[in-house]
Amino acid sequence: MAIEIERKFLLLNEGWRAQVRQSTRIAQGYLNADPERTVRVRIKGDTGFLTIKSKNEGISRLEFEYPIPIADALEMLKLCPNVLDKTRHLVEIDGHTFEIDEFHGLNDGLIVAEIELESETASYPQPDWLGAEVSGDARYYNSALSKKPYSSW
Repeated sequence: MAIEIERKFLLLNEGWRAQVRQSTRIAQGYLNADPERTVRVRIKGDTGFLTIKSKNEGISRLEFEYPIPIADALEMLKLCPNVLDKTRHLVEIDGHTFEIDEFHGLNDGLIVAEIELESETASYPQPDWLGAEVSGDARYYNSALSKKPYSSW
């Protein structure tokens, strides 16, 4: 078990692209997207994961993540409506990693940056491409995007 403390932001420009050190395609779906708890299956590269997350309390929540066989993940994704397709780009700045998710398919055009922190009050770099914080805006939760895609806003 871990406590995930994460902030999410929109991006102002494409300046982050020159700083990408790694990119990975991700497919993820939700077996349960209840606001009180989510159960997610994900294929990241050639690895499957099953993740359970509690309700957000501010920018914190419990997270349980387990690797699963890729064959199981592929079958579980078939049980999920509206599987998300995105590319995750990693950008390192001053010892912090921004995970920048560039969505495809029905969420095409949406790009958000996330940063995990040690505490809710921890400082973090604020590069010139970092835009408005949307951490508390439920529309930007991946589970919400699987129900109401960005293209339908």
